[in-house]
Amino acid sequence: MQGKEIFRSMTPYKPGKQIEDVKKEYGLDRIVKLASNENPFGYSNEVKKAIPQLIQNLEIYPDGYTTELRNGLANKLGVKKDQLVFGCGSDEVVDIICRTYLEPGLNTIMATPTFPQYQHNALIQGAKIKEVPLIDGYHDLNGMLDEIDKDTKIVWLCTPNNPTGCLISNDKFEQFMKKCPSDVLVVIDEAYFEYIETSDSPDTIQALNDYPNLIVLRTFSKAYGLAGLRIGYGVANEEITSLLNITRGPFNTTSVAQGSALIALKDETFLQESVSKNIEIKHRFIEFLDKIGLTYYDSQTNFVFVNLPISGDEMFQHLLTKGFIVRSGEALGHPNGVRITIGHLQDMEELQGLIAEYLAVHKEENTN
Repeated sequence: MQGKEIFRSMTPYKPGKQIEDVKKEYGLDRIVKLASNENPFGYSNEVKKAIPQLIQNLEIYPDGYTTELRNGLANKLGVKKDQLVFGCGSDEVVDIICRTYLEPGLNTIMATPTFPQYQHNALIQGAKIKEVPLIDGYHDLNGMLDEIDKDTKIVWLCTPNNPTGCLISNDKFEQFMKKCPSDVLVVIDEAYFEYIETSDSPDTIQALNDYPNLIVLRTFSKAYGLAGLRIGYGVANEEITSLLNITRGPFNTTSVAQGSALIALKDETFLQESVSKNIEIKHRFIEFLDKIGLTYYDSQTNFVFVNLPISGDEMFQHLLTKGFIVRSGEALGHPNGVRITIGHLQDMEELQGLIAEYLAVHKEENTN
């Protein structure tokens, strides 16, 4: 059976190396995974304690309206309950947006490199893709505005951007929104929102009051540590969310995910401690990069993209044999570098030694 014509030029998403696979392949007992921007500090202990109760009554369908979590988030964000749409991770909300608004004859604009699911889902709907290269890791917002035409339906802004970690400042965000046509949907993907350090970040939730063509995406997969439960959400005006909820499957988030997310939302102590430790360890890692002369992008996330004098695949493979899984830039549209998730301090210090040692050997070989 043949699928859509576009599938001839597409491939399934390839996740990073899995821990058990690496153990078997290289005969290792210990693996440190720093490839998928997961939270190395786990998730709220309050969620862990609640899991036995949350898995009761699995024979019952989940709440299709996500009522309790919806109420909790609406109160926390200061929005109306019907301004929310929930997904199996925020990446499902990306898919829902594409299925709702895109079709053949329309186009959508995004940065490159950025989160690949914008392109992936848009292509499936038959839309034309317009990619605008980043400038030093940042979105070229003026270049993206220049690409907008009468057939443009959606502009995607990933901030902080994946894989570079760079943030769109408040001033640049406001300038962009004021110039962007009001009939073009602007999707702000803030998957790493909780990790932002700078005060120069736009208040995108407040901006919903000024820009009815804006959608904000967030997730419980990163800072909240619930990646395995798959739950994220979008916030927009009720006209937009009404359409998205028509597209959305009726039971797309599980009871366990909904209950866990609500508990995690209330455990601000875990979130703050987790983010604080991440930031501290990230700055230590950056000091190491400065010391050995490696450049990197200004990251407002829980990862750092490191530029290398060798290919990302080469460094990836070397670290893999030592039990460290990172993400090669080759797979992210940025060949000479690696994206490294910030892990525990001891693991990061060991990683630093492996990187420095390998680059020193590489430099010596090239000198000779």
